[in-house]
Amino acid sequence: MSPDLAAPLLGLASAASWGAGDFCGGLASRRAPLLGVLALGYAAGVALVALAALLAGEPAPGGAALGWAVGAGLAGTAGLAALYRGLAVGRMALVAPVSAVLAAAVPVAWSALLEGPPPPARLAGIALALVGIWLVARTGLAAVDREGLFLGLVAGGGFGAFLVLMHEGSSGGTFWPLAAARGTSLLLVLAVALARARPWAPPPAAVPLIALTGALDASGNALFVLASRAGPLDTAAVLSSMYPVSTLLLAAALLRERVNRSQGAGIAAVLGAIALIAG
Repeated sequence: MSPDLAAPLLGLASAASWGAGDFCGGLASRRAPLLGVLALGYAAGVALVALAALLAGEPAPGGAALGWAVGAGLAGTAGLAALYRGLAVGRMALVAPVSAVLAAAVPVAWSALLEGPPPPARLAGIALALVGIWLVARTGLAAVDREGLFLGLVAGGGFGAFLVLMHEGSSGGTFWPLAAARGTSLLLVLAVALARARPWAPPPAAVPLIALTGALDASGNALFVLASRAGPLDTAAVLSSMYPVSTLLLAAALLRERVNRSQGAGIAAVLGAIALIAG
């Protein structure tokens, strides 16, 4: 595979995996307590990436990489909890795109601060992608109450910080830093669940869906790390932040949520952005 195409393709694969995971997580959060969804999903993710690390024979990362990974786990937990809560209380096509705009903007700003602005064509693609993501959510914003908007912003900030921190942590490898991040998230969720002393275990019927959610989320994380190592952080972050498109398409296909004209224009803008960023 051409190095110029590796980062965009891996970023898009990450977006597809994350979007499918968010769709499953939103459904699971309607059927089971949020803490149970997060805990079981993180447990499935830790098992998956740890197994991948063992099969790949990846060496253990150093202390600095682990520190970045732990920070990524904390930020990602806050983002995912806010997103799943938002998806559980509203329509699938609303809160996720709001979070995605901020999730993409944070790494772009970080990358520009450290490395300078990207080339004009890629910068235009990034701008078009942000517009497209916003258009996907634009029609629904009037229906999002203050809680939903707040949850979307928290989710976006958490995801943006996760992308930056995980990119830094990936200097120590691919799978073990991800396992450390997911393990941190799992311990945090379990601590909160035990402190609240309320029923949080998911019903048996929801377990397969939650396990699938965790596997898709972990796969998206791994694909993002590979994308950020194959190319610029801003390219990987923006393309992987297109996850609301796959969430929206799944919601339209399986839940019969209508894709309106604005959302269709947003998807078209995203496709145009891909061509600019990959070019």
